[in-house]
Amino acid sequence: MYWCKIARTEAEFEAISKLNYETFVEEIPQHEKNEGGMRVDAFHKQNTYVVVMADNELAGMIALRAERPFSLDIKIGEIENFLPDIGKVCEIRLLAVRKAHRNGRVFFLLARALTDFCCEEGYDSAVISGTTRQLKLYRQLGFQPFAEPVGTGDAVFIPMVTTRTQYGKSVAARLQTKRRPFFPGPVRLTKKLAAPFAEEAVSHRSALFETVLDETKKQLRKMAQAEPCFLFGSGTLANETMIAQLAALKSKGLILVNGEFGRRLKVQADRWQLDFVVAEEQWGTAFSMEELEPEIAAAGWVLMVHGETSTGLVNNLEGVAAICKKYGAKLCVDCVSSFGAIPFSLEDVWLATAVSGKAVGTMSGVAVVFAHHGIKSDDRLPSYMDLGLYQNSIPFTLSFGLLKSFSEALKVYPKRYELLAERLETLKRETKEWPRLTEGFPTIMTFKTDDRMDGFLQDAHLSGFELHAKSGYLKDRGLFQISCIQPDFEEDLDSLMKFYRLYSTYHYA
Repeated sequence: MYWCKIARTEAEFEAISKLNYETFVEEIPQHEKNEGGMRVDAFHKQNTYVVVMADNELAGMIALRAERPFSLDIKIGEIENFLPDIGKVCEIRLLAVRKAHRNGRVFFLLARALTDFCCEEGYDSAVISGTTRQLKLYRQLGFQPFAEPVGTGDAVFIPMVTTRTQYGKSVAARLQTKRRPFFPGPVRLTKKLAAPFAEEAVSHRSALFETVLDETKKQLRKMAQAEPCFLFGSGTLANETMIAQLAALKSKGLILVNGEFGRRLKVQADRWQLDFVVAEEQWGTAFSMEELEPEIAAAGWVLMVHGETSTGLVNNLEGVAAICKKYGAKLCVDCVSSFGAIPFSLEDVWLATAVSGKAVGTMSGVAVVFAHHGIKSDDRLPSYMDLGLYQNSIPFTLSFGLLKSFSEALKVYPKRYELLAERLETLKRETKEWPRLTEGFPTIMTFKTDDRMDGFLQDAHLSGFELHAKSGYLKDRGLFQISCIQPDFEEDLDSLMKFYRLYSTYHYA
């Protein structure tokens, strides 16, 4: 199995020095031979080495550095004399692949890993001293000459540069090896759910649109026991529209916060200058219904998140709804992540939100606000967020492709509930050694990082596994997540765990 990593150990640096010698002394006569058969690069201490491993052996490498002067600066003078608008730049050197692994795959793995690393570090461009023997290879990465060749004999090099834009148009970018996403969104579409986007455009005023809209509403009513209103936008828009309705109540409310998305509801409520207090628990900690009851009793409305995906915790919707019903408080719920993940009823909820993406499994873009009551238009609100305009109509343009794909995705329920639950159990079983924050719910699990897992996350990313770890709220708390919603989850998880076992054996056996 080929996999990518950042070289960190003395054993890896020794293997790099041997490959450096094989390539740049024996194969390309750039340096003098020595009895040790190793070549330590002059900039070794400044280099970051991206390597491809074949199981536990080094198959290929490439190095980059940003400290000046570059080797090219020494050869031709400051590169800015040739490239005045180069931006933040790094120098890439020492591209080498062992002869037994020159099958094309190692090169493209190196290219992908190097590109990911450079983008994360914020580089705008990269320069190389390209050997004339490998010009075709360099051009596949988007490199172009920018100065006259340097060197003599068999060691002639051409100063070359590539940028983000040039690389994006290159052969390497087009032939990227498969990535395996574990993000909670966006969702990679199946052929069936992608098909509506290739169809002819259909007006939201047409009979065909109305037919699909009615089918979608019927499916949503069955799943939620509430009446849906459709908006064209994200879950944030749905929540904004829901919160806008609270502004008209002129009463003091209560917001429940025990994760990132509860915190975001609070921020949105602040922007609307609502009058409220906050009941807050630590991340991943469930609310006590006994402690909440007196606070709910004093509130005119309650705003909460159902599926708090920042921690993988399902908040007690039924418990809160029962207390709100007892005291007449209007309950508003962010169900953006929980809708389609687990079955539940919105029968005792005043307003709730959902989206076409996330657990449902199609493209984001259809935002839904559920309601039980008639809502009057309010001309004090922005038109696009005036929920009264949406009842029994589509007042503004809504994509037919999005609506039809959403409708198709909803047709697999309730079977999809079972699929997601099975996936969660598989994920729990496969990751039983990993430190968890919570037990999760069927779309996501949250894990704690440590020194061992930090290295694993970086090398997994370079190897094409996209775990959810880069959001600020996760990084700040040392957390990462694996989502179960992607269509090839079973296959991708199997590959991830094979990689994890290989990684662990390599580092810790």
